[in-house]
Amino acid sequence: MGYHDKAHQTGSTLYSEVTDRIIAELEAGTLPWVKPWDDGRAPLGLPRNAGTGRRYSGINVLILWHTLFERGYQSQRWLTYRQAVALGGHVRKGEQGTTVCYADKFTPKNGDDAREPDGDNPRQIAFLKRFTVFNLDQCEGLPDDPTDRIITHNEAVLIPRAEALIAATGADIRIGGSDAYYAPATDHICVPPPEVYFEPINWYRTVLHELGHFSGHPKRLDRLPKTGFGSPDYAREELCAELISAFLCAELGIVPTVRHSDYLGAWLGVLREDSRAIFRAASQASKAADYLLGFLPAPDEGEDGIATEGRIVA
Repeated sequence: MGYHDKAHQTGSTLYSEVTDRIIAELEAGTLPWVKPWDDGRAPLGLPRNAGTGRRYSGINVLILWHTLFERGYQSQRWLTYRQAVALGGHVRKGEQGTTVCYADKFTPKNGDDAREPDGDNPRQIAFLKRFTVFNLDQCEGLPDDPTDRIITHNEAVLIPRAEALIAATGADIRIGGSDAYYAPATDHICVPPPEVYFEPINWYRTVLHELGHFSGHPKRLDRLPKTGFGSPDYAREELCAELISAFLCAELGIVPTVRHSDYLGAWLGVLREDSRAIFRAASQASKAADYLLGFLPAPDEGEDGIATEGRIVA
């Protein structure tokens, strides 16, 4: 078996493993990006590498969140076996690692795969590479994690930070009516007044979801579907926006909640048809979350206030 075949087989198996697990969770009525926070044990936030402080992205967020909840870990920090040793510690004997992945490409040196169909350019073949990481709870002898941070659940702190992000995006947000939606044609977001929400934080969850759609406008990340309500592309965009909102909420310290469970059937259809769909949605969601978080002022530069004052999906 050649390298290309092995890489393809490994990637296909990983796609199927992850997708099958997520399908099973959705069939059980649970959302992988919400479930870890239900009992309040798991620390809120996006998973990070303990050695570099960098956030994990894409499908790895869902994979690591799943392990976090399943095993009851109390840290969002992960590292490889070698990183643990390099930091002066070690992984405890008998601990089971978690498989994550990253996408890469290679160029065949010869044979039919070596060139594109036009015969002019070298052909690059995409594949998934697996590697194993361990949670800090599985390690000993490590110094205090310099990248760790405590995320407060105090709304007096969370709401100003969410407001700062929303304002910094420059989004045209119009308050009024009874429905929340993003209108691509006019590039504006409409949300009901905050006072109609029983819990004030839910207004911010709603706006963050609509900002997910906002990020897909052609002049931004150019991700919005060309087809309308009820189509598979529409369901894919709704899944992506749901993930964007979950990633943003987690990073801001806001507990992600189920917003559009009525799309569960459509999401299941998309995932059953294409084992790579959740990988693409998670990848797009990470890119969008990074794009939006890039507007967030530094803690010492925050400003009060929120953008106010315009249908894709809501």
